[in-house]
Amino acid sequence: MEIIISNNADKPIYAQITSQIKAMIMSGELQTGEPIPSMRALAKSIHVSVITVQKAYEDLQRDGFIETTVGRGSFVAAKNKDFYLEERQRQAEEHLQQAADIGRTSGISLGKLIELLTMFYQEEE
Repeated sequence: MEIIISNNADKPIYAQITSQIKAMIMSGELQTGEPIPSMRALAKSIHVSVITVQKAYEDLQRDGFIETTVGRGSFVAAKNKDFYLEERQRQAEEHLQQAADIGRTSGISLGKLIELLTMFYQEEE
């Protein structure tokens, strides 16, 4: 499992860890039941404090992405489709908020933004 930390990012380090592990789980790179590194091992491999990794793992557990068992470690939790859909919707909302902010400050009309979103949404890959 490769986690890349940026000291120049706007996000705190624990949030960078959390979002990267969530992305790996949601993309299928990490499968249900698969173990993830211990807090100590991950902290050592990415050169951060164990407390930072602990905060990330607590967030992942709270959000239902991992399950931690004392003495056994942490594992990818069984996928809950509603939960994953909600998480993806939250990510889309963040991007849409940014687009709305850019549109508002740049004088791009709501109609134009809707037109662009519709075009991107209907595009075939």
